[in-house]
Amino acid sequence: MSVPDSIVFASSNPHKLEEVSRVFAGINVTVVGLDGFQEIPEPVEDGRTFTANALIKARYYAQATGRVVLADDSGLCVDALGGAPGVLSARYAGVIDQPRPRKQVDAANNAKLVDQLRAVPEAERTARFMCVMALCDAKTTWAVVRGSVEGRIVLEPRGDNGFGYDPHFEIAALGRTAAELPPDEKNAISHRGVACRHMIDALRQLQVQRPPV
Repeated sequence: MSVPDSIVFASSNPHKLEEVSRVFAGINVTVVGLDGFQEIPEPVEDGRTFTANALIKARYYAQATGRVVLADDSGLCVDALGGAPGVLSARYAGVIDQPRPRKQVDAANNAKLVDQLRAVPEAERTARFMCVMALCDAKTTWAVVRGSVEGRIVLEPRGDNGFGYDPHFEIAALGRTAAELPPDEKNAISHRGVACRHMIDALRQLQVQRPPV
């Protein structure tokens, strides 16, 4: 078993695709998104955990495309909200299924988050970004890995980079929001970047990385 020249990343989010592509470029694997597979309907992500949803997507698209597929499920878990929005992070404000630009969806999710935390003291707004990644082909689950980064929620957005909840997530180790970091610095510590590197380590341990040309 060896990793092919390219793998399919089961996401239509261009920001996620860019982040993952940057990390996998280090082992000379090209990561392609779902733009070339638009005829395939999306799976129902009805898992109650990040792991369940990552596996649903990876297995579904691997069978549908006949390719090796990497899928992630990720989100924000806020302690004061009992771990919410969690697996509902992308559709927290209930507008993900409506025909709105992603920026509007992000703005609605962030507005709801801030509204729910406005009365919570700063010290109690602790949170973490979580990411679970699964790599599958049509018959086999190759690896499942996890990544996380600790922080807290700030009520006023800071920074112009990133997407989603990044402007409101202050990374504990840095005192800056994820949106204040340039891409390479963010990838070095982000939940998705950590998960990607764990996936690459898992592939190396399984001795499935492509041999040097």
